[in-house]
Amino acid sequence: MRARYGIPLKATAGVLAAGTAALTYAVAIEPRAFRLRRVTVPVLPAGAPPLRLLQISDIHMVCGQRKKQQWLRSLAGLRPDFVINTGDNLSDTEAVPEVLDSLGPLMDFPGAYVFGSNDYYGPRFRNPARYLVEKAQGRHGLNGNAPVKGAVHNPWEDLRDGFDSAGWVELTNARGRLKLATGQEVALTGLDDPHIKRDRYSQVAGGSDEGADLSLAVVHAPYLRVLDAFTADRYPLILAGHTHGGQLCVPFYGALVTNCDIDTDRVKGLSTHRAGGRTSYLHVSAGCGANRYTPIRFACPPEATLLTLTPAS
Repeated sequence: MRARYGIPLKATAGVLAAGTAALTYAVAIEPRAFRLRRVTVPVLPAGAPPLRLLQISDIHMVCGQRKKQQWLRSLAGLRPDFVINTGDNLSDTEAVPEVLDSLGPLMDFPGAYVFGSNDYYGPRFRNPARYLVEKAQGRHGLNGNAPVKGAVHNPWEDLRDGFDSAGWVELTNARGRLKLATGQEVALTGLDDPHIKRDRYSQVAGGSDEGADLSLAVVHAPYLRVLDAFTADRYPLILAGHTHGGQLCVPFYGALVTNCDIDTDRVKGLSTHRAGGRTSYLHVSAGCGANRYTPIRFACPPEATLLTLTPAS
């Protein structure tokens, strides 16, 4: 009997040990392994000096997350020319002061923002397997699911007031401009979160601003209808977040889900999008946080991105 069952028992023990180690890493280590990605995007006019754009996204702040707060404050040392916040700052109804404190040094730089669903509504526990089911059924957020009942409302107005008082430009279905210290001017067009059907493209349609040195499109969730509209309207670069890069990824394979209708090949990082006979660059941030009820990451570290914008060839 010992010879017959010895190998299976050892194999089972090995699998359990590996699973425990992976879970420990995903819960206790990777979610705190913050990193900065650097990307170069050729979107400026010929002869223009490079611009340094810092994108932060999906902070999902919970009160007491000191290491995350310290890391966010340290990003000001990069001295970006401007900052874009692509939403989902909150995962705690009491965390607005800590978000504003963490981003305080960055708010000394020109910036703009859009909100995501978790800025408006508090998180709820969801079985992670539901994301796979919804992907298979083509359902994502309010685009394919019934509205959530009894949702907790976050104090997003306080967050908005804090950003506005620092001079950051709100892009909730709106346009805005940033005047940079370099003398260059950036025109911005933003949408409210498509994941909960708050996007109103008709309010901002009409194409990029030819009078600026650069025009950018900003949205929280990279739904295809939004990417199509921005690309057809000739925006050279679209910035988004929301996906968490897949959050739980398979090493050497990648993400299984995106939590929207974009494909997994473009779940994070720089890619392109084509629509209306035109092509735009798309950058999707994997973000630096996670829902407080699923505070795990695997093979997808939390991040911010420094995009160096250079002249197009």
